[in-house]
Amino acid sequence: MRHRVSCEHGKFTTKVEVSELEGKVVGLYFSANWYPPCRNFTQILIDAYEHLNSNGYNFEVVFVSSDEDLNAFNNYRALMPWLSIPFSDLETKKALDRKFNVEGKTVGLFFSAQWCRPGVKFTPKLVSIYHKIKQMLTPNANDEDFEIVFVSSDCDQPGFDSYFNTMPWLALPFGDPTIKSLTKHFDVQGIPCLIILGPDGKTITKHGRSLINLYQENAYPFTEAKVDLLEKQMDEEAKNLPRSEYHAGHKHELTLVCQETGGGPFICCDCDEQGSGWAYQCLDCGYEVHPKCIRAVDFGSMLEK
Repeated sequence: MRHRVSCEHGKFTTKVEVSELEGKVVGLYFSANWYPPCRNFTQILIDAYEHLNSNGYNFEVVFVSSDEDLNAFNNYRALMPWLSIPFSDLETKKALDRKFNVEGKTVGLFFSAQWCRPGVKFTPKLVSIYHKIKQMLTPNANDEDFEIVFVSSDCDQPGFDSYFNTMPWLALPFGDPTIKSLTKHFDVQGIPCLIILGPDGKTITKHGRSLINLYQENAYPFTEAKVDLLEKQMDEEAKNLPRSEYHAGHKHELTLVCQETGGGPFICCDCDEQGSGWAYQCLDCGYEVHPKCIRAVDFGSMLEK
């Protein structure tokens, strides 16, 4: 093998031939800065690594990164006293992933807080979809998996604890400095926000919340190809929708629109969630709802009144 790994010592990087690892016990550490269980385990591994080497054991670790970008990789690697595959060496990383059958998870980073009304309202829906996706993947032979990590903007520990108790997934600890780093890294401008990361650690979409609202569990794995397929299916289904509807939540007749005919991204006036693509719209009032949110008007009841 002629592949190289790099070892950082302070500000310097030393290139090491793989042949120099011969005779050592080597651990390949597949990890990523953005995933809390990885960060928690890293310190445990550092302690074990230093203990073994200080006691004369010929032990080495090679970090195989799933970080999203070079800056995140460098910051995470700076914590480690061992070697790493260069971030730019995608060929070696992919070869190691295949060799050792390493399949990462699709991960949703859920930025929210108890004081955020839209976040609290969206959470039960996300919990339901989370369970449905997990059930959908259980019989899957491809070892796919899905996880969510709560990234809190709560103001205090009791608020965090109360809100997190409604969630079945993981969370960064309240006040963890990683929260600020992730918020900045993903340029989170408002909450709730659901950012989806692929098994390779790269961002799939920053619009996970909107995709969940539009497509429910069918949005998984949130890739561009899957979204394109779902949009085409939605366009086909829209052909059978009435061109106009009366909705119990609005006094005027609503017209079916899409992005090409005056629609576009919107907040549904019935469920308060994001929408895009097809909608029923009252242009005069600026009123829009998801087609699925239309509630029939009881005209007989209205006449009786």
